[in-house]
Amino acid sequence: MSVETTVGRTASRERTTSESSVFVELDLDGTGRAEISTSVPFYDHMLTALAKHSLIDLTVRATGDTHIDVHHTVEDVAITIGEVLREALGTKAGIRRFGEASVPLDEALANAVVDISGRPYLVHTGEPAGQEYHLIGGHFTGSLTRHVFEAITLHAQICLHMTVLGGRDPHHIVEAQFKAFARALRAAVEPDPRVEGIPSTKGAL
Repeated sequence: MSVETTVGRTASRERTTSESSVFVELDLDGTGRAEISTSVPFYDHMLTALAKHSLIDLTVRATGDTHIDVHHTVEDVAITIGEVLREALGTKAGIRRFGEASVPLDEALANAVVDISGRPYLVHTGEPAGQEYHLIGGHFTGSLTRHVFEAITLHAQICLHMTVLGGRDPHHIVEAQFKAFARALRAAVEPDPRVEGIPSTKGAL
């Protein structure tokens, strides 16, 4: 069950299932303020970086059956972020639509390209062999990185191409991806004063 509100380029949503309880609020025209509490510390760190580098104000409060596995809580938070992002974008009139960023973190380098397309699609490549098996921070399995991006792109209805171009440390590899996504998303959702209406030849996104 979910309850949502939308005002301007802000939106919020509560999502409750038998596995988790999630509240997400965001403001696309914020300053990068983050209030994150998911009960998964490394995920909190990644979502804080997402807010900081996208300049999206983001509040996330979540609890769940983490005594079983953090998977349900991580996934449900990502689903809710995607839903709230889609709501906050509204008609998408006047936005730049496309964004790209390459972000290094020491030896790691990630490139993200975002299209606020209305068509969910994820291409996620380049992680080194075995990255998906690493347990980061004692809770967050490397395979969850792709899963988070899948859930966000599907529910926000955006296209994301994420490419890991290098990296050795599992923490750095994940963090570079979140920061690259944040910077690309920032560019894509920004208003463009030269754009009139919907930035699509179809007239809809």
